[in-house]
Amino acid sequence: MNQDDSAKQRRTREPGGGILMGRAFGVPVYVAPSWFLVAALITWVFGGQLDRVLPELGNARYLVSLFFAVAFYASVLVHELAHTVAALRFKLPVRRIQLQFFGGVSEIEKETETPGREFVLAFVGPLLSLALAGLFYAGMKAVEPGTVPGVLLAGLMISNLIVAAFNLLPGLPLDGGRMLRAVVWKITGKPMSGTVAAAWVGRALAVTVLIGLPLLTHTGALGNTTDGLSGMDTVMDALLAAILAAIIWTGAGNSLRMARLREHLPELRARALTRRAVPVTSDTPLSEALRRANEAGARALVVVDGHGEPTALVRETAIVGIPQHRRPWVAVSGLAQDLTDGMRVPAELAGEALLDRLRETPATEYLVIEETGEIYGVLSTADVERAFVQAMARPS
Repeated sequence: MNQDDSAKQRRTREPGGGILMGRAFGVPVYVAPSWFLVAALITWVFGGQLDRVLPELGNARYLVSLFFAVAFYASVLVHELAHTVAALRFKLPVRRIQLQFFGGVSEIEKETETPGREFVLAFVGPLLSLALAGLFYAGMKAVEPGTVPGVLLAGLMISNLIVAAFNLLPGLPLDGGRMLRAVVWKITGKPMSGTVAAAWVGRALAVTVLIGLPLLTHTGALGNTTDGLSGMDTVMDALLAAILAAIIWTGAGNSLRMARLREHLPELRARALTRRAVPVTSDTPLSEALRRANEAGARALVVVDGHGEPTALVRETAIVGIPQHRRPWVAVSGLAQDLTDGMRVPAELAGEALLDRLRETPATEYLVIEETGEIYGVLSTADVERAFVQAMARPS
């Protein structure tokens, strides 16, 4: 693979993101590999329905079904774009939009500041799905029933109604759960109380879906006739219910964990997490630098020039990789990472501002400086991650 191919792969793929399909309002839109699985499933299921409604299509029905699958996920994308536009309107950064196995997600990196904005941000998605359902209904009335356009428009109308109704269920991680969270937040004045209430309702919904969806299908409450149900249909219904329930349950749990983390974010202070450091020149042997650090009770090394200005940070992982017998012959300059402006962190940074600063310039270590420009120490990413874990483990 040449350099151009490597660059193209970096542009089109992101770890955990999937395939980059483009950008909308400056936000990258990814399609997860699982989408292709559900697209194939929709094509197969809808194709079977078309065979009963329009048998004259023959095998061409699968092309029509594939078009339906793509159009349906285009509707899901519009739903997510509604969340994205609202977030950008509220000055909230959106990392990406991802279309995945069961719908899509807009990864908004910050919480809203008020319950009112939280409610609006959650409601615009189902509102757009309802609007699309109305649009497809109008289109369905304008074409002749029993034709390919009529069947497609009817299917898209019903699917968007289902998307809107499902997302309005009042439990996290669904949009209705965020709306419930906003209402409880408004009443109690505590966003954490809203999250706890909506998350537990979400878990109750997960149990309801797990038990109730197969029962509804089996009893014909969803329009199915129980006489036509085979053992495979029953297994598929149970499997679908289990997947949906697992997604809702996991999402509710993740919402609780993230809320607990944000509640403890102010405790994450750069000054408190910083390791004490000693300055050394670039030609200092590693063994001598470590001796000075031990005498001073320090746990980090900062490379400085002849005027005492910091120029690089000695990487902890690089030190570990040097055997004891070689350390007198290895200069610290060979183990150091040059400092950039983004790697200089004010000692007073804390909470979300600190995390935003670290996200802007990913590195293993950062130089922490006082307002006067003096060296305070070195902040290790490992220490920040450890503090994250401890914060999430604490009770709210």
